[in-house]
Amino acid sequence: MTNNGDPLENAVAERVNGILKTEWLYNLKLGTKLEAKQIIKQIIPVYNGQRPHCSLDMMTPNQAHLQQGELKNTGKITGKKKMQR
Repeated sequence: MTNNGDPLENAVAERVNGILKTEWLYNLKLGTKLEAKQIIKQIIPVYNGQRPHCSLDMMTPNQAHLQQGELKNTGKITGKKKMQR
């Protein structure tokens, strides 16, 4: 997800990729790239709509996206930018 392949360039994307792998993909036996694409299409709505996140004050990303004003970051991912919607 980065231009030069450096995982430090986009730590948030790398964190999401790690969560998807450890919570879902490592436990599956996928035979083809097509199977992987199909299962990921099923996982993303769960990740965004059903799985609460510590860094979003235990809201789902979909819930946080609908919030107005500054979001309280209570999780591990922090930075200089304030999360705003």
